[in-house]
Amino acid sequence: MKVTRKVVRIDEEKCDGCGLCIPSCAEGAIQLVDGKARLISEKFCDGLGACLGECPKGAISIEEREAEEFDEEAVMEYQKALEKTASSIPGCPVSQKAQEFKESKTTKLWHWPVKINLVPVDADFLKESFLLVIADCVGVCYPTLQDDFFNKKVVLIGCPKFDDQRRYVEKFSQIFQKNAIKGIQLLRMEVPCCGGLAVILKNAMKTAGVQIPMEEVVIGIKGEILSRAVI
Repeated sequence: MKVTRKVVRIDEEKCDGCGLCIPSCAEGAIQLVDGKARLISEKFCDGLGACLGECPKGAISIEEREAEEFDEEAVMEYQKALEKTASSIPGCPVSQKAQEFKESKTTKLWHWPVKINLVPVDADFLKESFLLVIADCVGVCYPTLQDDFFNKKVVLIGCPKFDDQRRYVEKFSQIFQKNAIKGIQLLRMEVPCCGGLAVILKNAMKTAGVQIPMEEVVIGIKGEILSRAVI
């Protein structure tokens, strides 16, 4: 049934596909489709506009128009379907058991796995650790990544544009709740979509009810450090 109510509008011409709006939508009403943020269903949007402040291009607004009624039950069913789909994706066989190991002469990495989606939230190596959260493109742009940044930190790698940002928020919030994390160093690329990692981590802290010191290091596409700031 359609009613006149407030609902999100996304200007596709302004949208650059950075995905920063996605973690702020608790209902999961916004997703990246063909490189653009899109409202996947009117009935998933509550019209409150939590996503408004995250768009750097001003592509999101709230308009009052005829739309499907907000359906909380449909949202819950949709989220359950997403969780079921994600849980059915097979993991790397080597990643089935979290491991710690001594650094070798060829790497400063001391634990496995490293992908955000694969790390168990209760892995022993997470306890009272310092996290190094890395956008996956950093590894091919910054030539001395291990020497300059690893230093016994727990390395977590992912992509905020192509992975499920809502699941990232859930994953990090559980990690924060269970492990008394001491601090976070975030390494991301200068491109807009990488900014989603900072939003994800802040939302996860809010969900977990914790405040963790975090430094953001922005890497240029030519491999240089563009900025460092506590955020």
